[in-house]
Amino acid sequence: MRWLLIFISATFLAACGERTPPPIGESRELVVLTREGPTTLTRDERGRYAGFEHDLVALFAEELGKKLRLVVVPRDADVIGRLKDGKAHLGAAWLTAADDPALLAGPSFFTSANIVVQNENAMTADAPEKLAGHALHVLAGSRQATAARELQERVGGLRIVEHPDKDEFALLETVSQQRDATALVDRAALDIASNFYPQLQHELNLNGEIPVVWLFPAAAEPALVERARAFIERIRADGTLARLADRYFGHIDRLKQIDAVQFIERVRSVLPRYRQDFQAAQVATGIDWRLLAALAYQESHWDPLATSPTGVRGMMMLTEDTADALRVSNRLDAKQSIRAGARYLAELRDALPATTAEPDRTWLALAAYNLGMGHLNGARHIATTLKKDPDSWYEMKRVLPLLARPQYYQRLKSGKGRGGEAVIMTENIRMYYDILSRFEPPYRPFADDGIAAAHDAAPGAAR
Repeated sequence: MRWLLIFISATFLAACGERTPPPIGESRELVVLTREGPTTLTRDERGRYAGFEHDLVALFAEELGKKLRLVVVPRDADVIGRLKDGKAHLGAAWLTAADDPALLAGPSFFTSANIVVQNENAMTADAPEKLAGHALHVLAGSRQATAARELQERVGGLRIVEHPDKDEFALLETVSQQRDATALVDRAALDIASNFYPQLQHELNLNGEIPVVWLFPAAAEPALVERARAFIERIRADGTLARLADRYFGHIDRLKQIDAVQFIERVRSVLPRYRQDFQAAQVATGIDWRLLAALAYQESHWDPLATSPTGVRGMMMLTEDTADALRVSNRLDAKQSIRAGARYLAELRDALPATTAEPDRTWLALAAYNLGMGHLNGARHIATTLKKDPDSWYEMKRVLPLLARPQYYQRLKSGKGRGGEAVIMTENIRMYYDILSRFEPPYRPFADDGIAAAHDAAPGAAR
């Protein structure tokens, strides 16, 4: 994607001693205040930033023809305070118009809510009055801290516990582990974390739907605010905003609670037996071992003896023909199966056109792992006839199910395909990979000699 170049060239600064930027018309940079978080930006193991709002503001900087300079601060309150002092052109940190009436609100590009979340074993708080006498945990300096204090004025005996050193996931992890803990969090962060911590339950939406916006200093140039408004309207109309939201949030509601619980339990009880085999496959192919493990779990639930009615077998559920082509003598041998499955996925990924960028390249290769490259190419042809982008996973996951419809597959050499099944499989793998990336460290066998980067390729760089 062309905006990846913007990400690479962006400058990231600590939030100390920043100067007041010149007016946008005189500046070579778009200076943006933000904070780390699951909806804003996250940093991968090599220090690279990505995230929904990060990508969004990078696209805006590109449209303005400016270099992006991000000033990363710890909390919402820090973003607000520095904006009021004019230390940036705008704030992009999952903010709302109500965060400070003195600031100018840009157009809404998402909606969220403040959600009361509890451990599944706690007495359900489905009304504000049921929080009386309880402690409500929030992140210090967050929108939820402000909402909690407003609630405290209406609910007697409610205690507010602010956490200055935790992020959203750490706070939700605490709730998942403590029977009586209750927290107030952002809904989007909760939606993501529910797959990591399936013990969470939620019934109470405290403030209803809240539009998410960019905020501008009170003295911001009207032309800049208007450019932001026109930008959001354009990317909403042309589908860019939907594709971006799908990249970060489109797969998070795929897993049922029982599936997430079972997966996390098997990460602890079964995965250790095969971790070294997946890591060896990473060294051989350059594919993150956690992605390979996620694929294997989707295929066999890490059962090396798995066999399907169609004859695919083993940890990576290889067909006999694929196993023969990859010189696998025993499909039920976990080491051979993992190594061969990783090689097969790498070959599928390499077979896609150079126009297919990450992470779409990996998601399409995973679909081909299930369907076969012939069926995937058939779906890519259908996409072009429908004026859809065959290099976009967002577009292709809507095209692939058409392989089951006669009016489409009868015109293809590859024939009928289970495209809908491939979409479900790929989206599940994305979620399993996210969970493993949360709980399992990356494998860096060559970290000491500086060549690890060649051996831990993964789609996470643009996730």
